[in-house]
Amino acid sequence: MKIKKGIELWNRAKRIIPGGTQLLSKRSEMFLPEQWPSYYKKAKGVDIWDLDGNRFTDMSIMGVGTCILGYADDDVNTAVKKVIDDCSMSTLNSQEEVELAEMLVKLNKWGSMVRYARTGGEAMSVAVRIARAYSRKDKIAFCGYHGWHDWYISANLADNQNLDGHLLPGLEPSGVPRFLKGSAIPFNYNKIDELQSIVDKNEDIGTIVVEPIRHHEPRANFLEKVREIANEINAVLIFDEITSGWRMRVGGAYELYNVYPDIVVYGKGMSNGFPMAAIVGKEEVMQAAQSSFISSTYWTERIGPIASITTIKKMQDNDVPSHLCKIGNLISQGWRKLADFHDLKIDIMGIPPLTTFAFDYEEEQTLHTLFTQEMLNRGFLASKSVYVSYSHTEEHIEDYLENLDEVFKMIHDSIENKTVHDLLKGPVAHSGFKRLT
Repeated sequence: MKIKKGIELWNRAKRIIPGGTQLLSKRSEMFLPEQWPSYYKKAKGVDIWDLDGNRFTDMSIMGVGTCILGYADDDVNTAVKKVIDDCSMSTLNSQEEVELAEMLVKLNKWGSMVRYARTGGEAMSVAVRIARAYSRKDKIAFCGYHGWHDWYISANLADNQNLDGHLLPGLEPSGVPRFLKGSAIPFNYNKIDELQSIVDKNEDIGTIVVEPIRHHEPRANFLEKVREIANEINAVLIFDEITSGWRMRVGGAYELYNVYPDIVVYGKGMSNGFPMAAIVGKEEVMQAAQSSFISSTYWTERIGPIASITTIKKMQDNDVPSHLCKIGNLISQGWRKLADFHDLKIDIMGIPPLTTFAFDYEEEQTLHTLFTQEMLNRGFLASKSVYVSYSHTEEHIEDYLENLDEVFKMIHDSIENKTVHDLLKGPVAHSGFKRLT
């Protein structure tokens, strides 16, 4: 397999685009330095064609979780093309944003008002702005990953390792105003005592932000206790469902635990690859947006809402979450079975539609790099995590696991023979933020 054009273009990009691309998670160094195809010519279903014409099956991040139905879904694309032809932006508003708002309120019955953005990070910033406007308190207690904006990254002003367990190590707060130090305080998932300690030491916590689920299930009524603490201190509880939303059920995963926030934030999978995000909340909280300035021109364009309406309807009509869970469980079970067969130590975590594994060895990152390299040679884009899509079939998983069998055997033998580094054709993949120039 010849991979040349994408590598050359990536090297050009790094000279003129800081970081090479707009998203840390898409850097080639995060997958397979000096070998990753980097760019695509077209994609359909779960197949991606690179600039050299190679076709790969995506058993990785599927557009970083955005393409929940699969790449270039016919129904969504048809709806989007129609509104493009009819005009995607004008002086007047699009009727689709009202239809989508009514749909989102129906799916989140405790909520009654909706605001929009176009990316998850900015939607979280909108939610935090609204929460602060309502509570009249500045400080935030948070758990999980919530984007790149100042309110969140400011946690690393107090300790540059504060966010290591929430996203990636090494995220620098350079450029974030120093006076925000101490305004956002992290606590770990399932560690309710940490949240209680934050609240006890800070009387001005007005917002609590949590991912309801990501890698682990809530234990010992964790979410219920978070809700109780929010009630006790009159704080706004925000559930960040940008990653988890739409995968376990049509709507938020929080419904599985019967715990309800004051605001829930959606993004990624709600619009199948077209930019869209939504903030849904209780009326008394959401009306606080009127006392602040929250406004942006392209939040009124038409493509995001129609893509979301079409995607959500298709998820409802086809019970997409059930398919995602079924396929995700097949992947997780396949990992476990093959790891046991080849005597490899791995950990498996995450919800079924976003299943993740890790090699349980000191040289974990080196092993993952070798895994990605060898799966790429066999025609798969593969990484630690798989965002399952509706286009993934049992046949895809059978093919993936058949090739994985060979790769796991190679990895086991390389560990036994201490030849892991000898088998790598390039550097070890990055595990966190690093400068590329």
